Amino acid sequence: MPKFLTSAVLLSLAIAAPALAHHGWSSYDATKTIRVTAPLSRVTWGNPHGTAQVVWQKRPWDVVLAPTARMEARGLTRAMLTSGRPVTLIGYPRRDGTAEMRIETVLAGGKTVELR
Repeated sequence: MPKFLTSAVLLSLAIAAPALAHHGWSSYDATKTIRVTAPLSRVTWGNPHGTAQVVWQKRPWDVVLAPTARMEARGLTRAMLTSGRPVTLIGYPRRDGTAEMRIETVLAGGKTVELR
């Protein structure tokens, strides 16, 4: 294989790897809505999206939020998602049974914020 072609293939794989590692929205079951009111823990405010953890059904669940710029543009601030502060989350569970939910709506600090 010519050196140029080998380099092109390796570069393509390097670029594609992060995209493959990120879960797609089709991994979540939009026919099964979850509504949880509980305190958050392990809140991260970063990209590609914010995350947190919540205890639901007596076990920890990972919470997938929106990108921080979108959350802020819609009025959801980092202070509203402080660890230990109760919020209501509305979203969808993963189809494969992993304890993870994609959040569509957050009710916090007297506000309702649509994330999608």
